[in-house]
This record gives sequence, C-alpha cells and structure tokens, in this order.
Amino acid sequence: MTSVPRFFQDPGTSFFLFGPRGTGKSTWLRQHFEDPIWIDLLDPEQHRRYLARPERLRGRIAAEPSKRIVVVDEIQKVPSLLDVIHQEIETERAPRFVLTGSSARKLRRTGVDLLAGRAILRSLHPFMASELGSRFDLDAALVRGLVPLVWDSDRPDDVLRTYVAAYVKEEVQNEGIVRRLDAFNRFLEAISFSHAGVINVSEVSRESEVNRNTVESYVGVLEDLLLAFRVPVFTKRAKRKLTSHPKFFWFDAGVFQSIRPRGPLDMPEEIGGAALEGLVAQHLRAWIDYSGTDFELSFWRTKSGSEVDFVVYGADGFYAIEVKHRATIRRSDLRPLRSFLSDYPEAAGRLLYRGSERIVIDDILCVPVDEFLRELTPNRPPP
Repeated sequence: MTSVPRFFQDPGTSFFLFGPRGTGKSTWLRQHFEDPIWIDLLDPEQHRRYLARPERLRGRIAAEPSKRIVVVDEIQKVPSLLDVIHQEIETERAPRFVLTGSSARKLRRTGVDLLAGRAILRSLHPFMASELGSRFDLDAALVRGLVPLVWDSDRPDDVLRTYVAAYVKEEVQNEGIVRRLDAFNRFLEAISFSHAGVINVSEVSRESEVNRNTVESYVGVLEDLLLAFRVPVFTKRAKRKLTSHPKFFWFDAGVFQSIRPRGPLDMPEEIGGAALEGLVAQHLRAWIDYSGTDFELSFWRTKSGSEVDFVVYGADGFYAIEVKHRATIRRSDLRPLRSFLSDYPEAAGRLLYRGSERIVIDDILCVPVDEFLRELTPNRPPP
C-alpha cells in the first residue's frame, strides 16, 4: 500500500483500534511497531488455534518476553481472548496490547466493558483530504470515496464494487447476524436512499419487505460493523420546536455510491449532493476523533423544515456548517444558517460550496468545499 502519513497517533498505552475493513489499521500498526507479537485472526489457522484454546496467547507471550507489544488483529473473531488479555494486563511487567476490530458487535458488552480503563478506545477513518495533500481529488473522492484499500488500488472501481460483498455480507453471513440474506440485501439498497437524510422507516420497511423492528435491527448491524453512523439533532438551549430523528450516513462516500441503485428517474445532482454531504460528515468525524477533543457532531432541523447540515459543539469551539452542491451561492442558501445564528450568536457559520473563491455574504463565510477539506486538520479550528 502507498505510504500516506496518517493523523492517528499512538496513545502510548494499551488500546482498541476500531475501524471498518480496509481503512489501514494493520498497515498503520506495521509501520509504527517494530517486530511485535502479532496474532492475525483473519488467518484461518491462527483463528482456529486461538478459538480452540485462547490460553495459548499466554504461552506465546511468555515465550518472547523481550517483545513489549502484542497486536491482536480483528479481536472480535475470538472474543474469548479478552479474558486472557484481561489477566495479562494486570500482571507485573505486562506488555502493551493493541487490539484491532472492524466490528463492535461481539465486543459491545464483553470486550469494551471488560477492559474499560485498561485499554482505551480509538478509531481509524478513511483518508482525510489533508492527509493526501496534492493527491486529493474531490471529484474522485465523491465517486470512489477515501477508503485506503480502494484509493490505493490499481482498479479502484472493481474493488469498490466488491467491497460490500466481500466485507459486509461476509461478516453478516459468517456470524449469522441476520436470518435472511435476501431481505438484508434488499435493505442495503433501500437504506442507501436515506444517506445524508432522516431514515424513512416505513419506506425502507416496504422496499425491504421486512417489518419496522427488523429495519431498526439492520441499521444497528451496520453501526456495529462500523459501516454507518447516525448524527443526532442539536438541542442545546433550543428556542424553536425541533425534529427528533437523527440523520443516517454511510461511513464513506464511495461505499454509498456503490450501494445506491440508479435509474432513469434519479437525478445526478441529488446523488452528488448526498455524496458531498457524506464526504464532509466523514471528514468532521475523523477530525473530531483525531483531535481528541470533546466536540460533538450533530445537525439542526426545525419542525418548519429549516435545516443546518452540521453543528460542531464543544469546549474548544462552536460551528454551524451548511453544505451546497453548487458552484454559485444564492442568498436563500444562507437562510437556515441565519436562523441558526440568530438563535446561537456564539456560533461561527460556514457555508461550503463547489465554487473556487472564499467570500463573505451577510457576515457568513462561504468556503470552497475542496479548500475546506484540504485544510481541515486535527487540533486546528475549521478553515
């Protein structure tokens, strides 16, 4: 894989490193830890051995006492290893444990709760534009996304097309997460229409031919597999009646594009707009995680339909961000931001658009989205 310096930093203690498949977890670890004890649970032989006898890890560590880093790749494949790790962490001169995972499902209760306070939680995301520098291409990112496995491939379109089949359906099928794969496949297509919007559960239920409770459980599966996330409504000191339902996003714009069906009635501008908003969302999530701040990501929507795409709120700042998939700005585009800023004058407003110039309209800074993404860097204010 092409070497791209990542913003993710070693926390200096034992930690879980979560992230969807293909985001570069193993690559980062191999670059930063020289000759650790490495347990690869994607390897069928190692998976079989440790699944049968998790205590073998204790013997492996004892056999190489000079090695102070133990990496367990895809720990969710053998959750029972966490019992051994828990015991080892509490021994004198315990090594550091680095536990990667592309699914939180089996670790939600056992792993994370078991090691709370002994192994901290960290996330690795798709590439940020500022990590790629001059190699970042906005148009390509909107179509193919920024998953390192896809971005670095000689045949990115082929890899992207098989990503869902190779990872999502494989995880679902191998772990027996859902009873009917045909219904889940229909759900994947139906839920793609909700990207960057509020999930219409009734419509998704109808298109998937499953009940509403099943739709909710399927959304939970996507979140457990780290392939989707929901953004809640910003409600602090609310002065207006607000909606209560969160927005849904796939974790990467390219994955969204690969799943979203297309037909004669689909408008490219609509799909492109959802992809652009999702690309901004995934950058903001990465920026927040890598900065290590208390920022929270949300959005704002009133009952009357006025909406601001993103609100970033924390001790270190307060930002309202609107995203427009067009090259020119109309004053009406600023109306939701003006409404929000009238309620929250403490916030800094940004409108991101597909133009090429930074301009100020009605005291609101309008920034080319390409420039915004390229300059968005952890531990620095948004550009």
